[in-house]
Amino acid sequence: MPSTEHGPEALPAGGALRVMGSETEYGIHAPATPSANATYLSSQVIAAYAKLTRERLHASPGAGWDYTDESPLRDARGWSVRRNQAHPDLLTDLEPVLTAEGVALAHGPAELELDGDQEPALMNLVLGNGARLYVDHAHPEYSSPEVTNPLDAVLWDSAGDAVVLTAVRALSADSERGPINLYKNNTDGKGASYGSHENYLVPRAVPFIDLVRGLTPFFVTRQLVCGAGRVGLGQDGRTPGYQVSQRADFFEAEVGLETTMRRPIINTRDEPHAVADKYRRLHVIVGDANCSHVANYLKFGTTALVLSVIEAGVAPEIEVHEPVGAMHRLSHDTDLRETVRLLDGRHLTGLEVQWLYLEAAAKLAADAGVAAEHGGDGHTATVLRLWERALTDLETDHDAAAGYIEWAAKQKVLEGYRARDGLGWNDARLGLIDIQWSDVRPERGLAYRLISKGSLERLVDDRDIARAAIDPPSDTRAWFRGKSIQRFPANVASASWDSVVFSPPGSYRLQRVPTREPLRGTRALTEPLFEGHKDIQGFLDALLGEHHT
Repeated sequence: MPSTEHGPEALPAGGALRVMGSETEYGIHAPATPSANATYLSSQVIAAYAKLTRERLHASPGAGWDYTDESPLRDARGWSVRRNQAHPDLLTDLEPVLTAEGVALAHGPAELELDGDQEPALMNLVLGNGARLYVDHAHPEYSSPEVTNPLDAVLWDSAGDAVVLTAVRALSADSERGPINLYKNNTDGKGASYGSHENYLVPRAVPFIDLVRGLTPFFVTRQLVCGAGRVGLGQDGRTPGYQVSQRADFFEAEVGLETTMRRPIINTRDEPHAVADKYRRLHVIVGDANCSHVANYLKFGTTALVLSVIEAGVAPEIEVHEPVGAMHRLSHDTDLRETVRLLDGRHLTGLEVQWLYLEAAAKLAADAGVAAEHGGDGHTATVLRLWERALTDLETDHDAAAGYIEWAAKQKVLEGYRARDGLGWNDARLGLIDIQWSDVRPERGLAYRLISKGSLERLVDDRDIARAAIDPPSDTRAWFRGKSIQRFPANVASASWDSVVFSPPGSYRLQRVPTREPLRGTRALTEPLFEGHKDIQGFLDALLGEHHT
């Protein structure tokens, strides 16, 4: 067994510590070529960042994605969808391919003329910080490395914004192509939605039905503290108004495998990216992409706490009648007076449901000894404190909430324009402001400008974000993945969440190193290996034994 497989196996239970990560699809637009193929444009973002990485490492970043252990058709309810019956969007275990010929056949020769080098489009890149940057359908997507707490989740998610911003800057410097703009949002305002997903490691021993029962009421109401806000109601946004969530209107089912059609509140994809007998990876597709640090922090932190409550068997006894419709109604009510009907006959507001979860999480964390400000696990107390502050402010002080709750902050900006210029919610200028909110360029994105001015609360600073865009987190297997890419860029053939595949010099055989335990391969365990062996052959000999080939 490689030495990367040794190390601590558990985080303190009962609180907000948990292996987690984010996936962000960015909206994309090229003002100079508005009809350009979005998949092709997305590949240019990946290529631009690859070029910069190549220059920094003085070597080709040749690591593609290792699809060996992908299983997107396996359903947590105990079956697998037949491949010939699966929608093509579900086949994420295949390398996406976009050739220049394909683009030309579908959309004409315009993009071919822009792509002077005629090289195959780059669709995948594994980064030195342990993340994955790739083309997902028609969007560039950044999947963060695995982290162990909600603050690091915010940090390495923000690092993704820095990564794509770097690519955007590089593309803007190319006067022939023209700029490509990226937006950290979830809808184009014309009926299309793209995802912002979360992943949480959960013990396999927890029955999936318990996750469904415990999480559904929480997800129906979670948007009130971490919704990003949206101009327009309905999937196409044609009905005038403002709502809490970017994504809520695009959900049509309670439970299911799909992620791009009939989107379910609870996604059943059973693809653990870890030891399958021990772990589930809960794939959450119901959240918004957040520019607000605090909203993002609450999204990860409260969900981790609720998972702990479910695992402990102390989740609130709540069953929402018609949860999909309830989620839509709550999103449309920015006064927060709408109630959801429970199967036991009660009617509760969304905030009242959130209070029940907070109380259960606080009691469990106190009982487990992880909630103390000093002497706890170092994170749970902060999540509980910010969660309580958010619910209190949303009930009593909307202006205070607008300093960190994203949908409330955006609403405050939009109401300012409405009051100044007499705009109705059907005015197209408000839709443009909504999109401009999430432009990743700090000088253009309204949310990032508010953060820089201190009008939107900050949790991580720009220096730490810049560092996280380069370096992996130290306490998960992402450290081994990222450092392998950094140290031996010419000898890593591919990588995935649970593997790094090396191409030893002078050998035709590839060497696959499994990394199925997310809390192994850490800095503490593998840094001596990297420091002690500067050349790849010596490194692999030490890692795997001298006769590994």
